[in-house]
Amino acid sequence: MDLHFNMNKARENIKQGLSVGIVLKQDQRSGKITQGIVKRILTNSSFHPHGIKVQLEDGRVGRVKEIHSK
Repeated sequence: MDLHFNMNKARENIKQGLSVGIVLKQDQRSGKITQGIVKRILTNSSFHPHGIKVQLEDGRVGRVKEIHSK
């Protein structure tokens, strides 16, 4: 696996205010990406195999699949 693929799975790479693409719970089957800004990090562990769970500023919750800016 390449390093970029794993960036979204490590909590240390996700910060409040970061622009990200997440997959919402209801979109897990389709893999549809929802864009937003991180408001809160919900995953407590340092790593999660399906991506770090976050809440966006608009209140939606999902797992980070893409990181757009640092």
